Amino acid sequence: MAVSNTETSLKKSPDLEVKDAQLIFNSVWETLEAERGREKMRFPKELILLGGAPGSGKGTNTAYICKVRDISAEPIVVSALLDTPEMQALKAEGHMVGDREVVDILFRKMLTTEYREGVVLDGFPRTTVQVECIKMLYDKMVSLRREFESTPLKVHFKQPIYHIMVLFVDEAESIARQLKRGREIIAHNEEVKRTGNGTILEERPTDHSEDLARNRYRTFKEQTYDALLSLKQIFHYHFINAQLPLDAVQSNILQEMEYQSSLELDPRTYDVLRVLPEAADITNHARRDLVYRLDRYNLEHPELFRDVVEMIDSKIMSIIKPHAISGRAHVNTEDSLLSKPKALAMLIDVFSERGFFACVDIHLMEVPNRVDLNTGKIECREKKVFRITVHFKGSEIRRG
Repeated sequence: MAVSNTETSLKKSPDLEVKDAQLIFNSVWETLEAERGREKMRFPKELILLGGAPGSGKGTNTAYICKVRDISAEPIVVSALLDTPEMQALKAEGHMVGDREVVDILFRKMLTTEYREGVVLDGFPRTTVQVECIKMLYDKMVSLRREFESTPLKVHFKQPIYHIMVLFVDEAESIARQLKRGREIIAHNEEVKRTGNGTILEERPTDHSEDLARNRYRTFKEQTYDALLSLKQIFHYHFINAQLPLDAVQSNILQEMEYQSSLELDPRTYDVLRVLPEAADITNHARRDLVYRLDRYNLEHPELFRDVVEMIDSKIMSIIKPHAISGRAHVNTEDSLLSKPKALAMLIDVFSERGFFACVDIHLMEVPNRVDLNTGKIECREKKVFRITVHFKGSEIRRG
């Protein structure tokens, strides 16, 4: 009978497990490199190692995780990989499906072109040996990036990004969800048999036995959870409380997995960009800074400030009001008041305080002024037009 070597590997000392991992990884890597060539060892830029307690909603949330991270490839479910014809044939011959076989088939799958940008790995790693292999894969990817960075192939060897994500529910919740799923599958299959419509779903023994469901949960805690937790100090780690309602769980996933430039960009790229502030840095205290500026205008430049407010009231608001439905108005003015930079700043801030968004474009035009009768040269004067665009929330119209 085919068996996994997981139990055997767990009994070994840590040093022996590391040595086993090195032997397995080197063997798999050398075989793949010999088959494909070093320049074709192009693994996904982003790997999300997804683990979850039974009933935690991995299947429900995987598509959402891919959407958040903009990963278009289907997730790789390791248990499904081990059910392929190749693995079935291996087991039929009486061979063990151990860590080497898992690493080999998984690496081969990840090297296909559909996974170049990113992939979610569901159910890997599950053993200490697999943990060590994923660390060595990361090191190899970094090494290949350095090796090819001065060649035309550098675009294929990007800075790797690894995320560890664990969807967690406690033992009682896991058992309850597994048994509930079992009842729903039985009801579904009975309806399919009765009507002939639909597809029969797999009925797992763990979904019908509380003892088996409890044992499945404890296997997750003792193997998968510990394996993923051991990578916490190396890669980005996300622990998600999956006992919450689905919308709350997905909100937490979004918060955890949103783009973070400092974690995802090549360090050299980030160093170039970091001199620029992020939008959040500017907006965090925008209201406070606006109040401070307006008060200073009124204290330090009271006459100019009142002139700007008066101009807005008498010359601009009359144009804005007819556009209350669309929430967008354009105003052209040649008022010399706006030639003062301070007045322009005041205008924009006053509109902001009143709930409008305003921007101003300055257009310079040459207008014919006179013709020199002796030379025929046309003398022009410069005309400055301030084009003000004002946006605001338009009025809603009830229809019907």
